[in-house]
Amino acid sequence: MISYPQRIANVDTRVIEAGAIAAGTSGRQIVLVHGTGGRADRWARNIDALAAAGHRVWAFDLPGHGFASKGAGLDCSVPGYRKFLAAFLDEMKIDKPVVVGTSLGGHVVASYACEHPERVSGIVLSGSMGLVPLGAEARGRVEAGANNQTYDGVKGKLARVIFDPALVTQDFVDEEFRINNSAGAKESFATLGRYIGQKLDDDVVGETFARLTPRLPTLLLWGAEDKTVPVAVGEAAAKLLPGSRLVILQKAAHTSYYERADDFNAVVLDFLGGQLGRHKVDGVEYRA
Repeated sequence: MISYPQRIANVDTRVIEAGAIAAGTSGRQIVLVHGTGGRADRWARNIDALAAAGHRVWAFDLPGHGFASKGAGLDCSVPGYRKFLAAFLDEMKIDKPVVVGTSLGGHVVASYACEHPERVSGIVLSGSMGLVPLGAEARGRVEAGANNQTYDGVKGKLARVIFDPALVTQDFVDEEFRINNSAGAKESFATLGRYIGQKLDDDVVGETFARLTPRLPTLLLWGAEDKTVPVAVGEAAAKLLPGSRLVILQKAAHTSYYERADDFNAVVLDFLGGQLGRHKVDGVEYRA
């Protein structure tokens, strides 16, 4: 795994990359998109595992997050992030990847697929927004969280999105607090929070995306204890999206890719290999 700065569409970002696709293999290109308040290294427990299975994997910081450009004037919205994802794929010369998105990143991924269905070969959505409306109350909670980057606010957010409190270490909280309070972060989170509170549901893409899923392999992965985007949302999305499959990971909340990384990775790899359901262990539930 390597990490480096990269300029994309006049915005600086940080890229994490791993793996290579050997000639004559079934390896895939995989792009990982984080959610609100996250960053590329939230995928640290997934990148090497997916790469070790023969795939080439990228993650990057969305504008206003992590080590990317921050401050007033950035387009921190689903349409803005969709354009940034498109520019990233162009700049990195990534052709027809499988794109994995979590939370707001899932909304970005689904929106991108609706705009450019010919440019993706598969979609994985984890605790994703944007498939069905969240409603004003839930949008307000997400907006408030985006704007509360105090130390207690960060600690409380991590406690909500991660089921096992042992994973919310002092170092994790300290790093999250410092990065999310770096120069320009407050302005970016205010822009994003305002968009989520006022306009997020205007950009819901579920019905449009549903026209793609009969021929676009789509996996929905949800933590059973997700309070940010509850399992009921995943169930509604599975009913809306023909051909999709829903997998529930027990003892995980909104960050199942981090909390149950081994199971998450195994399920994704089975999905990529056309063998979804092979990973049969306690705590992994496959829905029809």
